[in-house]
Amino acid sequence: MNDSNEPLPALPGRHDVEAAAARIRGHVRVTPVVEPGAGFADGGAQVFLKLECLQHSGSFKPRGAFNRVLAQAQLPAAGLIAASGGNHGAAVAYVARELGLRAEVFVPEIAAPAKIARLRDYGATLRIGGRDYAEALAASRLRRDESGALEIHAYDEFAVVAGQGTLARELERQAGELDTVLVAVGGGGLLAGLLAWHGSGVRVVAVEPQRSCALHAALAAGATCDVEVGGVAADSLGARRVGRIAFALAQANRLTSVLVDDDTIVAAQRRLWSQLRVVAEPGGATALAALLGGAYRAQPGERVGVIVCGANTDPGLVA
Repeated sequence: MNDSNEPLPALPGRHDVEAAAARIRGHVRVTPVVEPGAGFADGGAQVFLKLECLQHSGSFKPRGAFNRVLAQAQLPAAGLIAASGGNHGAAVAYVARELGLRAEVFVPEIAAPAKIARLRDYGATLRIGGRDYAEALAASRLRRDESGALEIHAYDEFAVVAGQGTLARELERQAGELDTVLVAVGGGGLLAGLLAWHGSGVRVVAVEPQRSCALHAALAAGATCDVEVGGVAADSLGARRVGRIAFALAQANRLTSVLVDDDTIVAAQRRLWSQLRVVAEPGGATALAALLGGAYRAQPGERVGVIVCGANTDPGLVA
Protein backbone atom coordinates (compact mmCIF):
# COMPACT_ATOMS: atom_id res chain seq x y z
CA MET A 1 0.00 0.00 0.00
CA ASN A 2 1.27 3.51 -0.78
CA ASP A 3 0.03 7.08 -0.85
CA SER A 4 1.49 8.12 -4.21
CA ASN A 5 -1.90 9.44 -5.40
CA GLU A 6 -2.34 11.80 -2.47
CA PRO A 7 -1.38 15.48 -2.83
CA LEU A 8 2.09 16.49 -1.67
CA PRO A 9 2.28 17.82 1.90
CA ALA A 10 3.40 21.38 2.62
CA LEU A 11 7.19 21.41 2.85
CA PRO A 12 9.16 23.67 5.20
CA GLY A 13 12.19 25.60 4.01
CA ARG A 14 14.98 27.75 5.43
CA HIS A 15 12.69 30.62 6.41
CA ASP A 16 10.51 28.21 8.42
CA VAL A 17 13.61 26.88 10.20
CA GLU A 18 14.71 30.46 10.97
CA ALA A 19 11.29 31.20 12.44
CA ALA A 20 11.45 28.03 14.52
CA ALA A 21 14.91 28.94 15.81
CA ALA A 22 13.61 32.32 17.02
CA ARG A 23 10.56 30.68 18.59
CA ILE A 24 12.38 27.99 20.58
CA ARG A 25 15.42 30.05 21.59
CA GLY A 26 15.88 29.74 25.33
CA HIS A 27 13.84 26.55 25.49
CA VAL A 28 16.45 24.20 24.00
CA ARG A 29 20.17 23.75 24.55
CA VAL A 30 22.86 24.67 22.07
CA THR A 31 24.53 21.27 22.02
CA PRO A 32 28.29 20.92 21.50
CA VAL A 33 30.23 19.84 18.44
CA VAL A 34 33.30 17.67 18.99
CA GLU A 35 36.13 16.97 16.55
CA PRO A 36 37.38 13.49 17.52
CA GLY A 37 40.61 13.99 15.58
CA ALA A 38 42.76 11.96 13.23
CA GLY A 39 42.33 8.21 13.40
CA PHE A 40 38.74 8.26 14.63
CA ALA A 41 37.48 7.33 11.15
CA ASP A 42 39.27 5.94 8.09
CA GLY A 43 39.82 7.97 4.95
CA GLY A 44 41.28 11.22 6.22
CA ALA A 45 37.99 13.11 6.49
CA GLN A 46 37.53 15.93 8.98
CA VAL A 47 34.72 14.73 11.25
CA PHE A 48 32.45 16.89 13.37
CA LEU A 49 30.20 15.08 15.87
CA LYS A 50 27.08 17.02 16.80
CA LEU A 51 26.26 15.77 20.31
CA GLU A 52 22.51 16.26 20.26
CA CYS A 53 22.38 13.37 22.70
CA LEU A 54 23.02 16.12 25.30
CA GLN A 55 19.78 17.94 24.45
CA HIS A 56 16.97 18.21 27.02
CA SER A 57 15.27 14.80 27.44
CA GLY A 58 18.24 13.04 25.82
CA SER A 59 17.54 13.57 22.11
CA PHE A 60 16.90 16.18 19.41
CA LYS A 61 13.14 15.81 19.78
CA PRO A 62 12.38 18.86 21.99
CA ARG A 63 13.26 21.15 19.08
CA GLY A 64 10.28 20.03 17.05
CA ALA A 65 7.96 19.56 20.01
CA PHE A 66 8.59 23.07 21.36
CA ASN A 67 8.10 24.60 17.92
CA ARG A 68 4.82 22.76 17.39
CA VAL A 69 3.42 23.89 20.75
CA LEU A 70 4.74 27.46 20.75
CA ALA A 71 3.42 28.05 17.22
CA GLN A 72 -0.15 27.53 18.46
CA ALA A 73 -2.23 30.61 19.16
CA GLN A 74 -4.32 28.65 21.66
CA LEU A 75 -3.83 25.31 23.37
CA PRO A 76 -6.60 22.92 24.44
CA ALA A 77 -7.29 22.37 28.13
CA ALA A 78 -6.61 18.66 27.59
CA GLY A 79 -2.98 19.48 26.82
CA LEU A 80 -0.75 17.43 24.55
CA ILE A 81 -0.89 13.88 23.24
CA ALA A 82 1.72 11.88 21.36
CA ALA A 83 2.75 8.43 20.26
CA SER A 84 6.40 7.52 20.43
CA GLY A 85 9.02 4.83 20.57
CA GLY A 86 10.26 6.75 23.61
CA ASN A 87 12.39 9.75 22.65
CA HIS A 88 9.60 11.85 21.16
CA GLY A 89 7.34 11.00 24.07
CA ALA A 90 9.99 12.09 26.54
CA ALA A 91 10.38 15.35 24.63
CA VAL A 92 6.63 16.01 24.64
CA ALA A 93 6.49 15.23 28.35
CA TYR A 94 9.41 17.59 28.98
CA VAL A 95 7.82 20.37 26.93
CA ALA A 96 4.53 19.93 28.77
CA ARG A 97 6.25 20.10 32.14
CA GLU A 98 8.20 23.22 31.20
CA LEU A 99 5.12 25.00 29.85
CA GLY A 100 2.72 23.88 32.58
CA LEU A 101 0.63 21.61 30.35
CA ARG A 102 -0.77 18.11 30.64
CA ALA A 103 0.67 15.35 28.46
CA GLU A 104 -0.45 11.84 27.58
CA VAL A 105 2.00 9.59 25.75
CA PHE A 106 1.43 6.22 24.08
CA VAL A 107 4.45 3.96 23.65
CA PRO A 108 4.72 0.44 22.18
CA GLU A 109 5.78 -2.65 24.08
CA ILE A 110 9.27 -2.45 22.54
CA ALA A 111 10.02 0.90 24.21
CA ALA A 112 13.27 0.73 26.18
CA PRO A 113 12.98 0.74 30.00
CA ALA A 114 15.28 3.79 30.18
CA LYS A 115 12.88 5.74 27.97
CA ILE A 116 9.82 4.67 29.93
CA ALA A 117 11.53 5.74 33.15
CA ARG A 118 12.30 9.17 31.69
CA LEU A 119 8.70 9.63 30.59
CA ARG A 120 7.48 8.88 34.08
CA ASP A 121 10.05 11.23 35.59
CA TYR A 122 8.62 14.09 33.53
CA GLY A 123 5.12 13.44 34.86
CA ALA A 124 3.28 12.45 31.69
CA THR A 125 0.37 10.04 31.71
CA LEU A 126 1.88 6.94 30.15
CA ARG A 127 0.04 4.33 28.10
CA ILE A 128 1.94 1.20 27.04
CA GLY A 129 0.52 -1.01 24.32
CA GLY A 130 0.83 -2.22 20.76
CA ARG A 131 3.68 -4.06 19.06
CA ASP A 132 5.30 -1.02 17.52
CA TYR A 133 5.04 2.72 16.93
CA ALA A 134 2.28 2.40 14.31
CA GLU A 135 -0.02 0.62 16.76
CA ALA A 136 0.77 3.14 19.51
CA LEU A 137 -0.05 5.96 17.09
CA ALA A 138 -3.42 4.43 16.22
CA ALA A 139 -4.31 4.14 19.91
CA SER A 140 -3.19 7.70 20.61
CA ARG A 141 -5.42 9.05 17.86
CA LEU A 142 -8.47 7.34 19.28
CA ARG A 143 -7.69 8.99 22.60
CA ARG A 144 -7.00 12.34 20.89
CA ASP A 145 -10.46 12.29 19.35
CA GLU A 146 -11.98 11.61 22.80
CA SER A 147 -10.01 14.19 24.76
CA GLY A 148 -9.45 17.04 22.32
CA ALA A 149 -5.73 17.17 23.15
CA LEU A 150 -3.24 18.64 20.67
CA GLU A 151 -1.42 15.88 18.80
CA ILE A 152 2.34 16.31 18.52
CA HIS A 153 3.32 13.95 15.73
CA ALA A 154 6.76 12.39 16.09
CA TYR A 155 7.99 13.27 12.59
CA ASP A 156 5.39 13.97 9.89
CA GLU A 157 4.19 17.46 10.82
CA PHE A 158 5.29 20.80 9.34
CA ALA A 159 6.15 22.62 12.59
CA VAL A 160 7.87 19.55 14.05
CA VAL A 161 10.09 19.24 10.97
CA ALA A 162 10.90 22.97 10.99
CA GLY A 163 11.91 22.68 14.63
CA GLN A 164 14.19 19.74 13.93
CA GLY A 165 15.81 21.79 11.19
CA THR A 166 17.21 24.15 13.82
CA LEU A 167 19.79 21.46 14.56
CA ALA A 168 21.20 21.82 11.02
CA ARG A 169 21.20 25.61 11.33
CA GLU A 170 23.05 25.38 14.65
CA LEU A 171 25.62 22.87 13.37
CA GLU A 172 26.38 25.08 10.37
CA ARG A 173 27.12 27.99 12.69
CA GLN A 174 29.36 25.85 14.89
CA ALA A 175 31.33 23.84 12.33
CA GLY A 176 31.22 26.11 9.31
CA GLU A 177 30.53 24.90 5.80
CA LEU A 178 30.24 21.12 5.54
CA ASP A 179 30.42 18.85 2.53
CA THR A 180 28.31 16.07 4.01
CA VAL A 181 26.01 15.42 6.96
CA LEU A 182 25.15 11.90 8.16
CA VAL A 183 21.84 11.43 9.97
CA ALA A 184 19.96 8.41 11.28
CA VAL A 185 16.44 7.93 9.91
CA GLY A 186 13.36 6.38 11.45
CA GLY A 187 10.20 8.22 10.44
CA GLY A 188 12.37 10.94 8.94
CA GLY A 189 11.61 14.08 10.97
CA LEU A 190 15.25 14.97 11.61
CA LEU A 191 16.23 14.10 8.03
CA ALA A 192 13.42 16.33 6.76
CA GLY A 193 14.59 19.16 9.01
CA LEU A 194 18.14 18.90 7.66
CA LEU A 195 16.86 18.91 4.08
CA ALA A 196 14.59 21.88 4.82
CA TRP A 197 17.66 23.83 5.91
CA HIS A 198 20.34 22.58 3.49
CA GLY A 199 18.24 21.86 0.40
CA SER A 200 20.64 20.51 -2.21
CA GLY A 201 23.57 22.58 -0.96
CA VAL A 202 25.03 19.86 1.27
CA ARG A 203 25.13 16.11 0.68
CA VAL A 204 22.83 14.53 3.26
CA VAL A 205 23.41 10.84 3.94
CA ALA A 206 20.36 9.05 5.34
CA VAL A 207 21.46 6.09 7.47
CA GLU A 208 19.06 3.32 8.44
CA PRO A 209 19.40 -0.08 10.10
CA GLN A 210 19.00 -2.97 7.68
CA ARG A 211 16.04 -4.22 9.74
CA SER A 212 14.23 -0.84 9.93
CA CYS A 213 14.58 0.91 6.59
CA ALA A 214 11.34 2.65 5.65
CA LEU A 215 13.02 5.46 3.68
CA HIS A 216 15.33 3.14 1.74
CA ALA A 217 12.36 0.98 0.76
CA ALA A 218 10.31 4.01 -0.25
CA LEU A 219 13.08 5.39 -2.46
CA ALA A 220 13.37 2.00 -4.17
CA ALA A 221 9.60 1.75 -4.65
CA GLY A 222 9.09 5.36 -5.67
CA ALA A 223 6.42 5.81 -2.99
CA THR A 224 6.08 5.44 0.75
CA CYS A 225 5.31 1.87 1.77
CA ASP A 226 5.10 -0.29 4.88
CA VAL A 227 8.13 -2.29 6.02
CA GLU A 228 8.81 -4.77 8.80
CA VAL A 229 10.77 -3.30 11.70
CA GLY A 230 13.21 -4.89 14.14
CA GLY A 231 16.77 -4.82 15.39
CA VAL A 232 18.70 -3.03 18.10
CA ALA A 233 17.50 0.46 17.14
CA ALA A 234 13.82 -0.37 16.57
CA ASP A 235 12.64 1.57 19.62
CA SER A 236 13.86 4.86 18.09
CA LEU A 237 14.14 4.15 14.34
CA GLY A 238 11.43 1.56 13.93
CA ALA A 239 8.84 3.41 11.83
CA ARG A 240 6.87 1.13 9.54
CA ARG A 241 6.55 3.92 6.98
CA VAL A 242 8.64 7.03 6.40
CA GLY A 243 6.88 10.36 6.78
CA ARG A 244 5.47 12.01 3.67
CA ILE A 245 7.29 15.28 4.35
CA ALA A 246 10.63 13.49 4.65
CA PHE A 247 10.00 11.43 1.52
CA ALA A 248 9.03 14.46 -0.55
CA LEU A 249 12.11 16.39 0.57
CA ALA A 250 14.31 13.34 -0.03
CA GLN A 251 13.07 13.08 -3.60
CA ALA A 252 13.54 16.80 -4.22
CA ASN A 253 17.05 17.19 -2.83
CA ARG A 254 20.56 15.75 -2.87
CA LEU A 255 20.35 12.56 -0.82
CA THR A 256 22.39 9.39 -0.33
CA SER A 257 20.64 6.44 1.38
CA VAL A 258 22.69 3.70 3.07
CA LEU A 259 22.03 0.79 5.41
CA VAL A 260 24.02 -0.55 8.38
CA ASP A 261 23.71 -3.78 10.33
CA ASP A 262 23.12 -4.15 14.06
CA ASP A 263 26.69 -5.23 14.86
CA THR A 264 28.07 -2.07 13.25
CA ILE A 265 25.64 0.09 15.22
CA VAL A 266 26.73 -1.52 18.48
CA ALA A 267 30.39 -1.05 17.50
CA ALA A 268 29.73 2.65 16.90
CA GLN A 269 28.12 2.93 20.35
CA ARG A 270 31.21 1.39 21.89
CA ARG A 271 33.56 3.66 19.90
CA LEU A 272 31.75 6.74 21.18
CA TRP A 273 32.12 5.48 24.72
CA SER A 274 35.68 4.14 24.54
CA GLN A 275 37.21 7.14 22.77
CA LEU A 276 34.99 10.05 23.80
CA ARG A 277 33.10 8.84 26.88
CA VAL A 278 29.83 9.68 25.11
CA VAL A 279 26.82 7.47 25.82
CA ALA A 280 24.56 6.99 22.80
CA GLU A 281 21.61 4.71 22.32
CA PRO A 282 21.66 2.47 19.21
CA GLY A 283 19.64 4.93 17.16
CA GLY A 284 21.92 7.73 18.31
CA ALA A 285 24.99 5.87 17.03
CA THR A 286 23.48 4.75 13.72
CA ALA A 287 24.71 7.70 11.64
CA LEU A 288 28.26 7.19 12.92
CA ALA A 289 28.00 3.47 12.13
CA ALA A 290 27.81 4.31 8.43
CA LEU A 291 31.10 6.20 8.60
CA LEU A 292 32.95 3.71 10.78
CA GLY A 293 31.64 0.61 9.01
CA GLY A 294 32.17 1.81 5.47
CA ALA A 295 28.56 2.13 4.30
CA TYR A 296 29.56 5.73 3.57
CA ARG A 297 33.18 6.27 2.52
CA ALA A 298 34.33 9.83 3.03
CA GLN A 299 37.09 11.28 0.88
CA PRO A 300 40.37 12.72 2.22
CA GLY A 301 39.76 16.25 3.44
CA GLU A 302 35.98 15.94 3.26
CA ARG A 303 34.22 17.90 6.00
CA VAL A 304 31.67 15.51 7.46
CA GLY A 305 29.08 16.27 10.13
CA VAL A 306 27.65 13.31 12.05
CA ILE A 307 24.53 13.68 14.19
CA VAL A 308 24.67 11.73 17.47
CA CYS A 309 20.97 12.14 18.04
CA GLY A 310 20.01 10.27 21.21
CA ALA A 311 21.31 8.98 24.54
CA ASN A 312 18.31 7.32 26.19
CA THR A 313 19.73 3.95 27.09
CA ASP A 314 21.11 2.08 30.07
CA PRO A 315 24.78 3.23 30.29
CA GLY A 316 25.72 -0.25 31.47
CA LEU A 317 24.83 -1.61 28.05
CA VAL A 318 27.42 0.67 26.40
CA ALA A 319 30.36 0.79 28.80
